[in-house]
Amino acid sequence: MNSAPVTLHDPTAETTPATRPRRPPLPTLRGRTVALFDIGKSRAGEFLDHLETRLRARGVTTARFAKPTNAKPATAAILRDIAAGADAVVEALAD
Repeated sequence: MNSAPVTLHDPTAETTPATRPRRPPLPTLRGRTVALFDIGKSRAGEFLDHLETRLRARGVTTARFAKPTNAKPATAAILRDIAAGADAVVEALAD
């Protein structure tokens, strides 16, 4: 494992991003809930459908979330729901 420092950049539309410590990776997804987050790009839903099928086949619980449009940041309510109901997130990007 590489112990070199990692710089993470916040991809949100925050004008002054909050500094957050990086969480360690989950040791397993068993018994966890993975949020599948569709940001509204074309074919993102198709990708998440496939991923959801694969995760559920392995006994992983999934929860679906979506932004109303890819042109705007996710609402605070969506972000709160994801944070409250998921242990990990897959954000679907496409293009």
